[in-house]
Amino acid sequence: MNEEGQTDISAKLAELLTRASWRLRINERKALAPHGLTFAQARALRTLVDAGPIRIGDLAAALEIVPRSATSRVDDLEEAGLVSRSADPDDRRSVIIAVTSQGQELVNRLRAERRVGAENLFAPLSGEDKAELLRILSTLTNDRET
Repeated sequence: MNEEGQTDISAKLAELLTRASWRLRINERKALAPHGLTFAQARALRTLVDAGPIRIGDLAAALEIVPRSATSRVDDLEEAGLVSRSADPDDRRSVIIAVTSQGQELVNRLRAERRVGAENLFAPLSGEDKAELLRILSTLTNDRET
């Protein structure tokens, strides 16, 4: 295949991946709407659940955003009762962010809904196809955990 053909394939892959991603996001938007959460806030909340209590700077690094943006997200999550702040016992100038029981319960529900949406999207694929897609997407995103 010539270079132009490869470019066409890459463009088609990008378009299809974008469409698949949007289908997942539409389902997630429906799940988040009743809770008044944005995608960014939900991602921050999931990250906090997975990481456990952490400093805001560590949250920002995990989300690959600037600390000020992480602070805004935490402000909104705290106002909703989903996270709490406390002084860092090792550095009183720092603040530790932790998920509340309400936040944990919400993440559990949202993950279940997200799983259903993903299962619906990937239902036409065989188990082998899903494993291959997982391998390919892990390569593209440099995800070493799969």
